[in-house]
Amino acid sequence: MGLVAAASAAPALGKSPSMPADPSLDALAKAAGLLGFGSCIGSTPSTSVSGSFDDEGVRAIHRKECGILVPSNELKWTVLRPDAKVFAFERGDRVVQWGVENGMKVRGHTLLWHRNDRMPKWLLNYDFGARPASEAERMLREHITTVCTRYKQIFTWDVVNETVDPKTGKLRDTVFSRYLGPAAIEIAFDAAHKAAPGAILVYNDFMTWTEDSERHCDGVLELLSSLRAARLPVEVLGVQAHIGDGRRGEVGGNMAFNDRQQARFKLFLDSAVGMGYRLAITEFDVSEDGTPADVDERDRIIADLTRCYLEFMLRYRQLDYVMAWGMVDHHSWLQTRGPRSDGMLKRPSPYDPNYRAKPMRAAMAASFLRAKKS
Repeated sequence: MGLVAAASAAPALGKSPSMPADPSLDALAKAAGLLGFGSCIGSTPSTSVSGSFDDEGVRAIHRKECGILVPSNELKWTVLRPDAKVFAFERGDRVVQWGVENGMKVRGHTLLWHRNDRMPKWLLNYDFGARPASEAERMLREHITTVCTRYKQIFTWDVVNETVDPKTGKLRDTVFSRYLGPAAIEIAFDAAHKAAPGAILVYNDFMTWTEDSERHCDGVLELLSSLRAARLPVEVLGVQAHIGDGRRGEVGGNMAFNDRQQARFKLFLDSAVGMGYRLAITEFDVSEDGTPADVDERDRIIADLTRCYLEFMLRYRQLDYVMAWGMVDHHSWLQTRGPRSDGMLKRPSPYDPNYRAKPMRAAMAASFLRAKKS
């Protein structure tokens, strides 16, 4: 957690959080008609959000606020598959079991992060032999079947993650599509359904409301339409909701969510639900590039955007649940995506580095409460 240490005098692990006495975010979400509220947590070294599981303060916040848990990295190929023949389940087992023991539903993320830069290096150099399409399908089905069978506790899976290229709107070229073409996506969903017939299957991606995301949104709709045409058991569109100003990889955002932008995003979501898909907010946080250094003002801006976005999304009766991508600022993955120009710690999460609830948390609670009344 070197970056965090440099950016902030974060408290020692295990400090008791200061949490509101009112109902949990999970209870408020359920009262609003959702399945619940939750967040990612993880134990894999080298990434700040993944190290959150080893922080008792974070675990205490999860126990108080969350009814749903998703391991942040532990179920991805890069952690589960050190080589072609080995499955390394230790870290996934640890996080999943803790969630179950604490009465949480568990989401699975992800069976196929369908982009080469998110796959293990050995897979990119793997010799698929004389019949590469057959071997690619065998490997993909074996991986998905083995993981789903191991984690029968998981009630919903992000089966395929980010397969649409935001720049082109087309499916990404990957080590699997090289030999299987678009059938790689269909094989993944088919294998997941057969291995986990009771699980809700999700396509997960990071569309936004900005003009430069229109091609991305169109590509996702094209993919969703093709999945429906193939009669695959895909039920939910996962909306990652990494919102706010700045760039996250290939996608840019802003701190506005005005009427024009809401109308643009509504057209996209209406098209998805019109095909029969349900919705889930799977990875919510707020990037805050360009916001003032003043913490109170920054928190107000972030809380306002949080409330505006959640109230917009909660108008959809098809929305099933809301997941934060981390509950505490200093464990956020956004701390590793370039520092603020003023060197201050980013504040993208509901709790601050002292484990105190922020205005963002209050905005989330208010959004759930308003949804309950409407």
